[in-house]
Amino acid sequence: MDMNHEDNYMDHGKYESKPGARDTQNNLNRTLKSRHMSMIAVGGTIGTGLFVASGGVLSEAGPAGALVAYSLMGLIVFFVMTSLAEMSTFIPVAGSFNSFADRFVDPAFGFAVGYNYWYSWITAAATDLVAAGIIMEFWLPNVNTVVWSFVLMAIIIFLNLFGAKLYGEAEFWLALIKVLAIVIFIIIAILVASGIVGGTTYGFTNWKIGDAPFVNGFPGVLNVFVTAAFSFQGTEIVGVTTGESSNPSRDVPKAIRSIFWRILMFYILSIFLIGLIIPYTSPDLLNSDIDSIAISPLVVVLEKSGIKSASHIMNAIILTSVLSAGNSGLYLTTRTLYSLAVEKKLFKSFKHISRGGTPMYCLALCSLSVIVLFCLSLIGNQVIYNWLVAFSGIAGLISWTGISFTHWRFRRAYHIQGYSLDDLPYKAALYPFGPFFAFFALIFITLAQGYQTIINSEHKFKVSDFFQAYIGIPMFLILYIGYKVTKKTKLVKLSEMDLETDSYIRLGFPSCRDDKKPFYKNFLDIFT
Repeated sequence: MDMNHEDNYMDHGKYESKPGARDTQNNLNRTLKSRHMSMIAVGGTIGTGLFVASGGVLSEAGPAGALVAYSLMGLIVFFVMTSLAEMSTFIPVAGSFNSFADRFVDPAFGFAVGYNYWYSWITAAATDLVAAGIIMEFWLPNVNTVVWSFVLMAIIIFLNLFGAKLYGEAEFWLALIKVLAIVIFIIIAILVASGIVGGTTYGFTNWKIGDAPFVNGFPGVLNVFVTAAFSFQGTEIVGVTTGESSNPSRDVPKAIRSIFWRILMFYILSIFLIGLIIPYTSPDLLNSDIDSIAISPLVVVLEKSGIKSASHIMNAIILTSVLSAGNSGLYLTTRTLYSLAVEKKLFKSFKHISRGGTPMYCLALCSLSVIVLFCLSLIGNQVIYNWLVAFSGIAGLISWTGISFTHWRFRRAYHIQGYSLDDLPYKAALYPFGPFFAFFALIFITLAQGYQTIINSEHKFKVSDFFQAYIGIPMFLILYIGYKVTKKTKLVKLSEMDLETDSYIRLGFPSCRDDKKPFYKNFLDIFT
């Protein structure tokens, strides 16, 4: 640690005790290494959005429309993640952005963001249990799918039972399987598209048929834009892991830089190659959902290369992807509840940490919540379950919007309180343009996600569809207003924000911002 660096803070009086100082969240075991954090973020993002939903994306917007939507969404995600990296390297806590929303905006805002995010991942984990049963039915149709769902639940509880180290190690290998699968797919797809394998040279032929390369015009691109946003969700996981990172000021920036390029490369290259090989009019694309793994666009491409068992291979990969997503979902919800307990927004007992570094009461409640939601999916025609899933649908977008807004408040307070930008372990890219661009773009996406329920000429307007598209927004506002009214919270003044508790200097971490590496090493970080 640079002692002169710390002395500079002491000279400015920044570490004098303040009456509003909060409880520390630095009670978890910091056992996650750089490789864990990078692969955790990759694993949380690459999943059915790429393996399965990419077919519907191509069918809806065409090859060029899909590329435009995913490229723009990738840019938005980049700005959101750099905002998160700036805050989470300065104050590396497990609660991450919901804790930042509490201390930099308003306790009521932090309450709403925290429970909104917790619920979204509880629902995602329950959905993973449903998917696991469907996938296993592909091989063993005579076994009740519920059996496999509970087997998956038992596995992810075990992986989360012994602290971040076991979770991180498991997630590293599960994510590595997905990364290797995508890399191999891209290589095979390049060979197929060029005619080296399969005997057909595709070129840009499929970009010239029908309405391609842009299908359904601007509405088509907008609709895919929303889908792309959901596909990228999970990247923010790396912010939650900072509370258990062995060196957050070094590993978080590295992880976020590499993750952005990895995900963008995987998604953009994969969708580009799928668009070259499969025409957007293919009936297989219209049926690409979790119930039809055998006709996933990746399976179609692999079969064109002559791999007859492509559906079995892809099914196995998607099964590991579902296990990875469920593993991350339970970890995220557990740490989110822990941070809420530290902030006195949950019962005090939920602050209890086991010797292995696991918030046990939080893990128990989250596991029970996932099981209850899963059981609701088995009832009748799933009306209740579908509404609960709809509620969580835009929770990720709300979380990203909250990150951008919270970062703007953090940076203003940082400046007003006299801190130097040179003391930030990581600086957000293109501030303030980047966060502003991301903030307003996310608001637009959130409001536009249900536009088809209003203007879709092919289907009659249904009130239920409209409310399902937007129910997440009023539910977030109910959480915010309800807490604000009952607790009588106020907007945190910029001059009174707590920039001290759990800061990287207080925790004894050095700033690695000025560490210089050759260009080739930075480039290799993207792949290693």
